[in-house]
Amino acid sequence: MGRCPRCREYNTMAEVVVEKTSPADRRRTSLTPISAPRRLSEIEAESLERWRMSLGEFARVLGGGMVPGSVVLLGGDPGIGKSTLLLQVAGEMANRHGTVLYASGEESAQQIKMRADRLGIKADALYLVTETNLENILAHVEKVNPRLLVVDSIQTTYTDAVASSAGSVTQVRECAAQLQALAKSSGLGVFVVGHVTKQGSIAGPRVLEHIVDVVLYLEGDAYQTYRLLRGVKNRFGATSEVGVFEMHDGGMVEVSNPSEAFLAERMVNAPGSTIAVTMEGTRPLLVEVQALTSPTPFGNPRRTANGVNMNRLLLMIAVLTRRAGFRLGEQDVFVNVVGGLRIDEPAADLATAVAIASSLRDVPVPADLAIVGEVGLSGELRAVSQLAARLKEAAQLGFKRCLVPRSVRRRGAEAPPDGIDILSARSLHEALRIALPGGREDQPS
Repeated sequence: MGRCPRCREYNTMAEVVVEKTSPADRRRTSLTPISAPRRLSEIEAESLERWRMSLGEFARVLGGGMVPGSVVLLGGDPGIGKSTLLLQVAGEMANRHGTVLYASGEESAQQIKMRADRLGIKADALYLVTETNLENILAHVEKVNPRLLVVDSIQTTYTDAVASSAGSVTQVRECAAQLQALAKSSGLGVFVVGHVTKQGSIAGPRVLEHIVDVVLYLEGDAYQTYRLLRGVKNRFGATSEVGVFEMHDGGMVEVSNPSEAFLAERMVNAPGSTIAVTMEGTRPLLVEVQALTSPTPFGNPRRTANGVNMNRLLLMIAVLTRRAGFRLGEQDVFVNVVGGLRIDEPAADLATAVAIASSLRDVPVPADLAIVGEVGLSGELRAVSQLAARLKEAAQLGFKRCLVPRSVRRRGAEAPPDGIDILSARSLHEALRIALPGGREDQPS
């Protein structure tokens, strides 16, 4: 059967040979205890061992380092740098922790060697093999006995136990399950590269992300040098952590101070430019949010969002129109986050709204002012989490003032760091008066 009658997908049907057993055998198997239940108080918590690495940004996303026996899935767009990053990690792990086996199903050994020479990787304990058959890869693992295995990629790997082509739903699920069983039984660390679909999610069954321990996405703009390594699942650390890298001829170079890098080319005193203090996991980041309003020559104004959620942008435009009296129905609105970073948290709402108002009024925001806050549908400002860490990061980068919701001050939060003043506002209308000094209350006609 070519098409599955249940999921309506093609080439997903697989033949499974079921051995017949007698009822006595099934009953005897079901009664045989596989493991004995233990009280929670009787189980001893063991300290979690991690393999340290010099790539601090990579180790940060993993939660402090690679955990032996864990399976890490790395996804990203074609050409974003997945193989380059993992080859750097493999070379470092080979020099510091022991033998590493790199199994590639997409590139030849000569191509990987050329990349390693370009990256300056010299590791005698790094073994390369071009293989797509999982049974052969497992045989190489048994022969080489590595501490780390890199499979590039899971979509090109197949097993003889499943009669379907490589990359199918059944093949991907079965290969991932066997790699997980290998990692848990032997303590072998496994890195798996995964392709992504047009929508940006990892190709294959969703169960693939449930099988592995860590899921990482390598993001970035093709026209930018920055790459963001984002963790969306981590059984050994915090999720939503982000590591920032910069692509050079010599490979991925970690950016130790991303906020300073994102603000390096900022033009001060430019209308439509604000500084938002966001949180990526446990790391505060200061990014520049730019907005541009222009009279539309068409009947329907355009709304373009680059780096911010389109629904949040439409919400801010509606609040500015309804609660602050801005006539944005006749304006095209463009919003951009500098550096290729994508902001998903609502704490950047106020910075986005102030940037739009600044562009419409043609009044610049003070260069030493950082903005953080969530905007409600009634125009009120709501508190955000981890404000102390945000203020500390802004003070370290030289910002003298920070605009925050007034509800934060009422909660009795800890004192702000030295060198930065706190400006509080209760509503969006009040925040615009503070952030746009000298501007007219009404928009220019």
